[in-house]
Amino acid sequence: MSEIPWWGLPLIAAVFALVGAGVTLLVSARDNYLRSRAKRTRRWYAERRDAYVALLTQFERASYRARAALDAGRPLPGPFTYLDEVGPALMQVRLLASGQVRSAALAVHLLLEKLYGERPTPPPGVDPAKSAREMLGHVPLVMQQLEAAIREELGIKDAPPPPSAGQPSRSLRSYMRRHPASEESSITSG
Repeated sequence: MSEIPWWGLPLIAAVFALVGAGVTLLVSARDNYLRSRAKRTRRWYAERRDAYVALLTQFERASYRARAALDAGRPLPGPFTYLDEVGPALMQVRLLASGQVRSAALAVHLLLEKLYGERPTPPPGVDPAKSAREMLGHVPLVMQQLEAAIREELGIKDAPPPPSAGQPSRSLRSYMRRHPASEESSITSG
């Protein structure tokens, strides 16, 4: 007979059960942390992307409105009209963006604000309409810098990611999702 006391086996079982429960709790906490971290990262990306798209849209509208007014020979709307439209999107970007994106957004904003605001009289011999058109011609160039800063901050690449070397480019599962008719034909023929 063995020298193990009668209470030894239940004690060992209880210790292993507690250790197992502890390990399960730690793994569950780690998974929850990773899941919440991924959710926060997605939310961070989505908030900034939405703010940047809204601001770029407002800048495009403002530059189009200015170009249309200059082409039609009408005066540009006042600066407060421009600020009322662009202001909320600009404030959101100023709160959420990094320094590089914020600087690029403010450069576009200041250029459009000068265009919509009280323009000083141009130098003698320069047509005031040409001066405004020159300013308007600089807007797409400055907006390209803003777009480049946004792409850099969000990690947006111009090319799709390369296929992974370990896996084939098409799996049977992706083929079945794309071609459900082939599945039906195999069922009816079989």
